[in-house]
Amino acid sequence: MLGKQGIIPADDAALIIKTLKEILADIEAGKVTFDEKAEDIHMNVETILISRIGDVGKRLHTGRSRNDQVALDIRMYTKKEIIAIKELVKNLMVTLNDFAANHTETILPGYTHLQRAQPVTLAHHLLAYVEMFKRDAERMLDVRKRVNVLPLGSAALAGTTYPLDRERVARTLGMEGVCQNSLDGVSDRDFAIEFTSAASLCMVHISRLSEELIVWMSQNFGFIKIADRFTTGSSIMPQKKNPDVPELARGKTGRVVGHLMGLITLMKGQPLAYNKDNQEDKEPLFDTVDTLKDTLRIFAEMIGGQFNPVTGQKEGGITVNAANMRAAALKGYATATDLADYLVKKGLPFRDAHETVAHAVKLATQKGVDLSELPLEELQSFNPNVEADVFEVLSLEGSLNARNTLGGTAPAQVRIQLAKHRTRLT
Repeated sequence: MLGKQGIIPADDAALIIKTLKEILADIEAGKVTFDEKAEDIHMNVETILISRIGDVGKRLHTGRSRNDQVALDIRMYTKKEIIAIKELVKNLMVTLNDFAANHTETILPGYTHLQRAQPVTLAHHLLAYVEMFKRDAERMLDVRKRVNVLPLGSAALAGTTYPLDRERVARTLGMEGVCQNSLDGVSDRDFAIEFTSAASLCMVHISRLSEELIVWMSQNFGFIKIADRFTTGSSIMPQKKNPDVPELARGKTGRVVGHLMGLITLMKGQPLAYNKDNQEDKEPLFDTVDTLKDTLRIFAEMIGGQFNPVTGQKEGGITVNAANMRAAALKGYATATDLADYLVKKGLPFRDAHETVAHAVKLATQKGVDLSELPLEELQSFNPNVEADVFEVLSLEGSLNARNTLGGTAPAQVRIQLAKHRTRLT
């Protein structure tokens, strides 16, 4: 751009570009030793350039400052990593969707307040996380719009006297816009905070899933087993197997959320424009990227399984105990709401139906049986409109199939959602 604008000779611009490419190749080949006395990476590269092409290399810094250079660099880094993270989130969604497709008929209790509430399918439960990660991917792409803006040309803080073509540079770098205020261009780190916020929310979703896997694996639940390669045994208790990967992911969430708080605090007291404080933005940003990417990778592997070259088979990371899930769903009167709905359809006001079912639950509790195990005569004693078809309503399958509305847990609805996700993620 400097050459095209006539700010520096075109031949000098061509030589600088050619030599910079050579320096980059040497850096990537490990042939360059950086000098700490040169202060920073910018001065290192410029010093090497000057050593190779003399005074022509001194024209490199025309019309720019390290302030707008570093602002550009960190934006380019972040926008590249956002795309990588978006693909990892997508891969996790595909993995969850495929795993869920095998469990459209697997029944487990849904919980509120960690109390058994109503039966749901495991597929429906897992698709709730697919929806969460879908929002995470959308948020990442939305953040990228504000990351992908060119600050170069803001110079130190006030712009430059040279006739720069900033729009041309933006197009060359694949950026969607140009920072419109030079003070804001060099000092803005909102995009880093916003990215870390989106990353934190994604980690929160992973942490929620981790917590469920930890609970489900516990002996009190016994819903799943996690493969040995994602767990460790106790150092003194040979019967124990600890869910290491979910626990570590849950802990890493606090680390990423901490980075978000650190970046917000970093920026809160800074006057315009650039301040040295901003050197502290790199560590939390880089670690957030690494932590999120690593966590997304390991979770996709744990849920989706891993190819074993010895057996030639794909070995699952999570094994579902459908029998234990079903047994748990049969406890806690999970179909009580279905009985209330049944009575409403027989003409009883819902509030009266609610009270009637409460009495039926009390009797079943006293007898130590499920609602579906009460004789028809006893159910009719609470309301004479109860008929033999009530037992279909009180079954787990009947409860699921009755919720055949958009977003419901009925297997028919879940299969529709699975197909939608599969099409979207292909």
